[in-house]
Amino acid sequence: MADRVSGWLRLAAAAASLGLAMPASAAQQAQPAPAAAPAPAAPAPAPSAPAPPVQAPSAANRPELVAGIPVNYDEGAIPPYVLPDPLVLEDGTAVQDAPTWTARRRPEIVRLFEENQHGKAPGRPAGMVFEVHEQGPALGGRALRKQVRIYFNEDRKGPVLNLLSYTPAGATGPVPLLLNISFTANATTVDDPDVAPGLIWSPEQRKRVPAPANAPPFGRVDPVPLLEEGIGFATFYYGDLDPDDHGAMAEGVRQLYLEPGQVYRRPDEWGALGAWAWGISRAIDYFETDPAVDAGRVAITGMSRLGKTALWAGAKDERVAAVIASVSGEGGAAISRRLFGETIAHYVAPSRYPYQFAANYARYAAEPASAPMDGNLLVALIAPRPLLLQTGSTDFWSDPKGEFLSAIDASRVYELLGDEGLGTDIWPEPGRKVGGTLSYYMHEGGHVPVPGDWPVFIDFLKTHLKP
Repeated sequence: MADRVSGWLRLAAAAASLGLAMPASAAQQAQPAPAAAPAPAAPAPAPSAPAPPVQAPSAANRPELVAGIPVNYDEGAIPPYVLPDPLVLEDGTAVQDAPTWTARRRPEIVRLFEENQHGKAPGRPAGMVFEVHEQGPALGGRALRKQVRIYFNEDRKGPVLNLLSYTPAGATGPVPLLLNISFTANATTVDDPDVAPGLIWSPEQRKRVPAPANAPPFGRVDPVPLLEEGIGFATFYYGDLDPDDHGAMAEGVRQLYLEPGQVYRRPDEWGALGAWAWGISRAIDYFETDPAVDAGRVAITGMSRLGKTALWAGAKDERVAAVIASVSGEGGAAISRRLFGETIAHYVAPSRYPYQFAANYARYAAEPASAPMDGNLLVALIAPRPLLLQTGSTDFWSDPKGEFLSAIDASRVYELLGDEGLGTDIWPEPGRKVGGTLSYYMHEGGHVPVPGDWPVFIDFLKTHLKP
């Protein structure tokens, strides 16, 4: 007990150094949420610094101290908490049928995330332009490739989303497709010498620069196994939408929506992650015009912060047919209230990623239990559509057990809507997928893809997209 109290005191001291306030006791975490103080309308600009590597700052995914804040990996030190109930309206009325969920509760939960975590984003731009600048056979004749530039205004100025897509060469009609949001340029994501090199964001030069030809193949995807099953594949670089960097809003799509004279975003306006999710919807806008793709069967995927992105995009845009969220962790499917591994306080610390979320999200850094939303509600927003949560057995920083617990709770929504949830409350061993329309799979390993993940993904897509 002394060690547990000492740990909380250290966390409180670290939080205080960030200008945050920790609860007086762990038990307070389960109390009703206090009124949150308003976030400042014009916060000071964050320091310009490159985004740290995607991998958590420890080879074993167990960093002990991040941004000056201790990290808890002890299940016994998790404070008492109560999850927000996806099946209770804000006025306290129980949700007992699908129409009430669809018409009332689901919009309430979307609004909670918009106001408190991801921010409010605009809809489809009125003047979008789709330019297919290259198309033809690819991958040894097994695919038809298209390279598309998506402009967000008619004058084609500002950021451009570069979309790369492949459909099976022998397809006789529109096919389902998996859309990947990537940490790397298209030419690095797919091993195809005819893909345009593209640009990537340089934190050092504070601008987009040509992607290096010898870049390491992090996040590389082989589309061929998908194509052989009759499923298309598409990808784009997340930095096309907004740089993953401090103080770079003026270099991304969000600058297109600033009001005259506006420099700082409002506390409930979208962050960079909201912009990346918005880009997924713009890619789906394009697929609605592509006769080779069945736009009603577009699944999306991403890993780490892009796993969070895929979840939020799927929650917001009900055109998304299915979601595969890989190691989404804190701010994704994991439960913030557990205070296990990465926490809100770690995520929004000034030296890390506060720019990815709405500024209001920082209000819950000291007391995650005071937030009106958590990972279980985000998972529930995908219902009744297929969702696969993929985690790693040694990815302690991202709390794979927390993602499983979210899915257990969100299963009630899937079942209310007539679909199959996890069907178990026993955390499965690595390598065994559980669930139905809502599924969970944990590979043996950490916060990076492993070869065994893709057969699981493809089987999931075959089951639910029915190519």
